Formats: sequence, structure tokens, C-alpha cells
Amino acid sequence: MAESFDILIKDGNVIDGTGSLWFREDIGIGEGKIKRVGLTTENGKKTIDAKGMVVSPGFIDLHNHTDLTILPYPNAESYIMQGVATVVVGNCGLSVAPVNTGKVDLLKRYLSPFLKSGFDYGWDWRTLEEYYKKVERQGTSLNLAPLAGQGTIRLAVKGFDSNEASKEEMNEMKQLLEQSLEEGAFGMSTGLIYPPGTYSSTEELIELASVLKKHGGIYATHMRNEGDKLIESVEEAIRIGEENNIAVEISHHKTSGRTNWGKINATLRAMEQARERGVEVNCDVYPYTAGSTTITAVLPTWALAGGVGDMLERLKTKETRERIRKESAEGTMKGENWIKAAGWDGIVIGECPSKKEYEGKSLEEILKGKNRLTEPYEGFFDWLLEIEGNATMVIFVMDEADVRTVMSSPLSSIISDSWATAPSGGGKPHPRAYGTFPRVLGKYVREEKILTLEDAIRKMTSLPAGKLGLQDRGIIKEGFWADIVVFDPDRIKDKATYAEPHQYPEGIDYVIVNGQVAVDHGTLTGARPGKVLRRR
Repeated sequence: MAESFDILIKDGNVIDGTGSLWFREDIGIGEGKIKRVGLTTENGKKTIDAKGMVVSPGFIDLHNHTDLTILPYPNAESYIMQGVATVVVGNCGLSVAPVNTGKVDLLKRYLSPFLKSGFDYGWDWRTLEEYYKKVERQGTSLNLAPLAGQGTIRLAVKGFDSNEASKEEMNEMKQLLEQSLEEGAFGMSTGLIYPPGTYSSTEELIELASVLKKHGGIYATHMRNEGDKLIESVEEAIRIGEENNIAVEISHHKTSGRTNWGKINATLRAMEQARERGVEVNCDVYPYTAGSTTITAVLPTWALAGGVGDMLERLKTKETRERIRKESAEGTMKGENWIKAAGWDGIVIGECPSKKEYEGKSLEEILKGKNRLTEPYEGFFDWLLEIEGNATMVIFVMDEADVRTVMSSPLSSIISDSWATAPSGGGKPHPRAYGTFPRVLGKYVREEKILTLEDAIRKMTSLPAGKLGLQDRGIIKEGFWADIVVFDPDRIKDKATYAEPHQYPEGIDYVIVNGQVAVDHGTLTGARPGKVLRRR
């Protein structure tokens, strides 16, 4: 008797995610999983004609921040439309939990540039488990795999106190991480340019990361510096992994600032040498020469001690302004010096909830409009007070050759480093929120041939799945969950730009998540078959 499937994908060129060459087979899907690869039956409740198309595993974004916006955007439109079936969230040390009731306002204000303005999150959770149960009750179009953020954990214990953690505080942080791992977190992330994570010494991080070992969790790090001290920062990340015998993922690997371009070759060699010693270190990369983060990241880390409110009060004093100006202009700032690296014209405001008129404008344009370009630092400080420090920025600091070098490395996965949004969301977010994965497949595979199609798919599927420890996703294989993308390799391309970011890509016809169709003929279905994944 012929077997019947919920979905039958016919005649596609299957790229299974392992890096192997494509092969032509039918795929039968039932009960959310891949039931058959290679069929003699043609029975399917829904049949997809994939002739001339590529059939690949759903893309896995190893570095994502959609945990910050999944409640207002449960359909995760900007990601599901580019073929992403799973996002790894809680990155850069910034997770939505654990939450200390007494310090929740500090966390809310700190995360505010990334949160959906005007949406009532409720903030009725305290643990990762409580938050993701809330996400599950609402439903989501894609899968979320959480990390616990070290910055959030430190904030829950110490707020924005820059002092070294005491033994008692260290034990409390370890207990919070332990609880998050027991609730299913896949590891811990750090954001070492962001307070309060930046206040942590290497020794503090080594001790906290020791909790990861027995759980098999990874250490994912936005390093302390990606510019002048890039090499030292990579060495620190490797040391944290090596001393604990845990896997390390170096987030959005790049070199910032023209004087540092090319250092990426030395850091990739350092990772290769570490792997020869037995350190499981990898990195990831997005296919753009601009990054994006909160506007307050341009300030030295000491200026943010105590939180955003204290920072704003400091900026009202002449002494603070002069110290910041001096450190930035002379290049002595501890941490990233974005103004020096990008210039006033290379920092563009993405989202500014209180003053929409600034979105899409560079700091140079904003200061010029206020007749403050002759005294840019004073003008900038006044503007920061005007917007209460609440904005995101797009920063142009990277070299295209470096992007290609990292992308070509066998150590790297493809990531977006953004959060879910939709055309209704407004603002000028980085185009990577809409275009990352199609951009790689169109520009860097088809047009520039930096990668083969098979290797690019591996970097989007089995490589991140293996790194995270997802045992039943990332490969087209019988028994695995049916997360699948069907796309036209001749048409796929990104359309989102810095000026007009809210544009869906072309060439992706179907996206299937857990055996249900979320994108059909290039159109959102509104289905929410996603799951919150938990480490076993």
C-alpha cells in the first residue's frame, strides 16, 4: 500500500546540509518530521513541485536577538521570509532572563533600544523557563534556542556596579546560570563591550563559565574588543574555553576600523592553532561591512556605570564630557572607540523611538542640522540627552576583504546578528534583519563564487546545529525535524538596503518549520509551528 505524507516535495535538487554535493530525490514529511528521502509513492496531502529548485534544511541563525522582539512579532516575518527556521537567542550577554525583581527597571531601560516601542511586554517572568513558556503560549513561526546572557545574570546580582564580584555574588551568578542551563539553555553568551558584562575580569568569566562544562553548554562571546585589541580579545576567549574544556563561539568575527583591517588573518590562525591543541573554537560572520548596536555603545564603559539613568546625569557635567571627548579623540578609550573607527558620517541612526526624524540620518547630518558640527562632541552629548540615550545605530567600520576571508574559513557559520521585525515596525534597522541568508546565496555564491552552494548551506545548517548541540536539525535526513527551505538558486537575492531595509528577499518559495508550511509560494501563511528548543 502506498504511503501517504502530509507534504511531498517532488523532484528537487537536495542539498542535505552536510556539505555533500546535491542529489535529486523526493522528500516525504509527516508528523512534523522527515519520513522518507527517496520515494516510490506520489501520495501527499500537499505536493510541492521543486523541479529546478534547491531543497535544503531550514537555516539556523547562530547569533540572533529575536528573543527581544518575538512577543510583538510572533510571526518573525523578517526571518521566516529569508528561510530561517531556528534562531539562537540571548546573545551578546543580553538575555531577557533571569530577572531580579528589584532590578527589573534597570534591565528594561538597558534593553529598551532593542525592544518594540509601545508594546506592553508585561515583564511577568523571572526565569528563562517562565519567559519561554509565555512565548510558547502565544506561538511562533520559527524555533528559538536560548542562551543565558552573562550581562543579564551579572545585572540581576550586581546591577551596573563595576566592582569585582565578591565570593557570595559569584556563587549567586553561578546558581542563576546553573538554573538557566537546567531549564534548557544551550550555553552562556557574553557581551564584553556592554556594561555590566564589560566590568567582568577574565578570571570572573573563567569561573562562571566553569558551570557550562557538566551541561555541555557553549561559550558564545561578543569579545572585549574587535579593533585595536582584537588579537588579545581572541586570546582571552580561547583561554576561557581552554581552561574549562568547553566549546567557544566567537560572535560576528570582524576587524573594526581601517587601521585594523587584515588582522582577521592572524585571529583565524590563532583559532586554528587552538583547535590543534583541542579547543573547540569557531566563529560566525554576517555578509555586510556595517554592524549595528545601541547608540550608548559609543561611550566608554565607565560612563554607563549605574545604568542609563546615571549615564544621562553624568553627561550633564562638563568634567564627564571633557573626559569622554579626550579619550575618544586621543584613542585612549577603554573598549570600542566607534567614533574614531567610523567617524561622525559613518554612524547612522537606525531606530529612535522618541524622535523618528533622526532615523536614517548620520550623526554628521544630525549635528549639521543643529549647527553643532564645529563642536561635534558637545552637540552629540546634548543630542544623547535629548533622546534619553534610546536609539540604535548602524556603524560602517569593516572591510569587504575581511568579510570574505572570514566567510571563506571552514570555521565560520553564517549569522545575522539582528532581531525579528516587519514592515509595519518602521525605523531603519540594519538590512541584515531581512537579507542575510539570501545575500550570501545570491551575492557570495552565485555572483562572486566565494563559496560553493553546498558549503554555504553547510554554514547555515549542519555547522551551527552541530556547534549548538542540536541533534535532530540542520540536515535533511530521515527522522530529523522537517525544517526545510525550497528556493530558486538562480533568483534568490536580498533586496533590503540601508536606506530601505523593510524589503523581503526574492527566490524563496517555501519555508517549512516542524512539518508545517510557514511560507507558501513566497507568501506568509501566518502559521506558527515553531518550538522553544531546550538542550537535552
